[in-house]
Amino acid sequence: MSSVLIIDDHPIVLQAWRRMLQDAGVTDICDARDVASGYRLFRRRCPELVIVDLSMQGSGLAGLPLIKRMRAHDPHTRILVFSMHSDPMIAARALEAGANGYVLKDAPPDELIKAFEKVRSGAPYLSGDMAMQVAMVRTGRRDRLADLTPRELETLTLLAQGKPYGQIADELGVSYKTVVNMSSQLKQKLDARNLPDLIRLAVQLLSATPA
Repeated sequence: MSSVLIIDDHPIVLQAWRRMLQDAGVTDICDARDVASGYRLFRRRCPELVIVDLSMQGSGLAGLPLIKRMRAHDPHTRILVFSMHSDPMIAARALEAGANGYVLKDAPPDELIKAFEKVRSGAPYLSGDMAMQVAMVRTGRRDRLADLTPRELETLTLLAQGKPYGQIADELGVSYKTVVNMSSQLKQKLDARNLPDLIRLAVQLLSATPA
C-alpha cells in the first residue's frame, strides 16, 4: 500500500494518523479537512485507501454521501471510517454506503492499527461489539420492512423523499384518502407517533437499506 488519503477536520487527528501510517510503511500520505477538498484530492491522487470522518465542520453526516461518491467513482478503493459516532445504525449506513471498515475515535491505538491493516489487506473491519450491534440493526430493519405490503413500501419510499399526500396519490394512481389510510397503517406498523415521526423512520429505514 503506497497511498492513503485522510479526510478529517481535526489537525490533531490528521497528525496522529500521519505518524501511525508512516510507522506502518506508508510513503504517500495526503489529507483534506472538508468534504469538497477531500473529494477533489481523491479524484486527483487516486489513493488506494481513504480514512474518512463522517461529521466535518458542522456538516452533519456529510461523510456518507462522500463515501457513496468515492465508491461509485472507484469500486476498488478501500475506505475506513474513523468516527466519534458509536450508534450502530450510523455504522450500518456507512458500511452500506461503501465503507470497508468502521472504527471509533476513542479506540486504543492498537485497534486503529488493526482496523487499518485489515482494510488495507482487503478485509472488512468492525470491532467485536460494534459488529454484533450492526448485525442486530440490519436484522431488525429487514424484519420491520418485511411486514409491509408492496404498496405500503412504495408509499413509505415517497414519504421518505418528502412528497406530500397529494403528489403520492398522483404517482401511485390512487385517491388522496387511500394515501391517508396507508399512512395511518404505516404509523401503526412502524410505531410512529405522528406523520413527522413516520417520515423520520422512513428516511432512517430506507436510506440504510441495501439496493
